[in-house]
Amino acid sequence: MKPQFEQVTVPVGESWSLLWRELPELPFLWHYHPEFELTLTLNAQGQRYVGDSLEDFASGDLVLTGPNQPHTWAATERPDASLPMLAVVMWFSTDWLERALASWPELTALHTLSAQAGRGLKFSDAARAQVQPLILALQAQEPALRLPTLLHILTLLSKDAEARPLATHAYTPAGDKVGARIGKILHRLHAQPTDTVSAPALAAEVAMSVGAFHRFFKRHTGMTVLDYVGQLRIGQACQLLINTSRPIKVIASDVGYGTLAHFNRQFLQRKGMTPRAFRASYQGATA
Repeated sequence: MKPQFEQVTVPVGESWSLLWRELPELPFLWHYHPEFELTLTLNAQGQRYVGDSLEDFASGDLVLTGPNQPHTWAATERPDASLPMLAVVMWFSTDWLERALASWPELTALHTLSAQAGRGLKFSDAARAQVQPLILALQAQEPALRLPTLLHILTLLSKDAEARPLATHAYTPAGDKVGARIGKILHRLHAQPTDTVSAPALAAEVAMSVGAFHRFFKRHTGMTVLDYVGQLRIGQACQLLINTSRPIKVIASDVGYGTLAHFNRQFLQRKGMTPRAFRASYQGATA
């Protein structure tokens, strides 16, 4: 996938940047930047994209991405509809990290953390619970106190033995022409994932032959168009199963499946359980 370049601005008098985003939804904005990014996402569930990784995410998602690793979070469902989605984003540069490592030998563990971040790191629930209060405290702190808090957060995360990489490799964005093509296709699929879109129609939109289009899409996303759309649809179905009481047959139709049997097969293949069992597992967890 080819993202758009994002310019990260660091406030005058500060060495890194904090963004506190309260939104009704998280739009699909595929992008990259030279800075490391640590993001905590609350009261949102949807899909997370980091490099060639595409996964469902839930409230409490905590991820560190490395320099130039494309990423985005896309969500329309809020577990608590009375509150906005919250994304707390912390950006810091490679130079910032290298200066810290050179100045304070106590931060040596951050060497490993920064190296692993190239592929994106998803932290464990235990690590997230440990640092979440510190992250949420940043907004109210003056800049001089935010700095040691961020270093504290990163030090704690460097000890998370259960953190797992997301993408298969660190990523360098493709050229502008390639980016315009894949970006157009992805925006089309994300805007209307329940529509039946043929590969020839998508290929025509970006002026490619069908064969070239299939190879192009697989090379830049790691999956076929059919698999990609299926992932989006099943992700939407998971949100509806968790947050609504709609009958499963209705949900199957809502997310673009013509028959309940087809939906059940696809859901089982991707989630390892039936839609009914998936819904029951969440109902049991919240009972």
